[in-house]
Amino acid sequence: MTSATADQRAQGSDPHKLGRGDTPPSERGPAQKRIVVAYGFWIFLLTDFIMFAGFFAAYAVLAKATAGGPSAADIVELPLVGAETALLLASSFACGMAGIATAAKNRFWFQVAMAVTALLGAGFLCLEAYEFLKLIGEGHGPQRSAFLSAFFALVGCHGLHVTLGLLWLTTMMAQVQAKGFREEIVRRIACFSLFWHALDIIWVALFTTVYLLGVAG
Repeated sequence: MTSATADQRAQGSDPHKLGRGDTPPSERGPAQKRIVVAYGFWIFLLTDFIMFAGFFAAYAVLAKATAGGPSAADIVELPLVGAETALLLASSFACGMAGIATAAKNRFWFQVAMAVTALLGAGFLCLEAYEFLKLIGEGHGPQRSAFLSAFFALVGCHGLHVTLGLLWLTTMMAQVQAKGFREEIVRRIACFSLFWHALDIIWVALFTTVYLLGVAG
């Protein structure tokens, strides 16, 4: 018996299935699945950034289209927005601490760090909701002008992402509590961490473009 024949028998009856590249998806190992998940999540983040780029572009075009209504300089309250920014940045730090606890397989400190992240994120949403309700109560709703429509769309879309992030965070806390730090759960925590930090990056860009430059006129 030749060596080639032995290799073919070891791989199966098909002499053409000699490499791992021909392995069916159902038979692929965990390393290949991790690569697929990683690529898929990065594509998701990229599409999210592209979507926000569209919102930023629309806002830049419509920033001066106030239709006789208030401009950004008239509606921005920097102390309030500064508090929102501080809460979100602090939540990102707490999320990083949760990542350290995950690496150490410390369930208690993971839950503490994620709970702090959730509280800070919820505080951010409460202040943003107050900002929106105050503007609407003063008659400066999204229907008032193209500028306000773009403002509410951009800031509101970010707030929606934070809300979804909090739901995801709660799910991760429940899964760790029930199942511990299994490989697939650790992978999901890493994806959540990337998502949450991406929201911080988008908020910094939003804070600079909409609020700081808006006040500057």
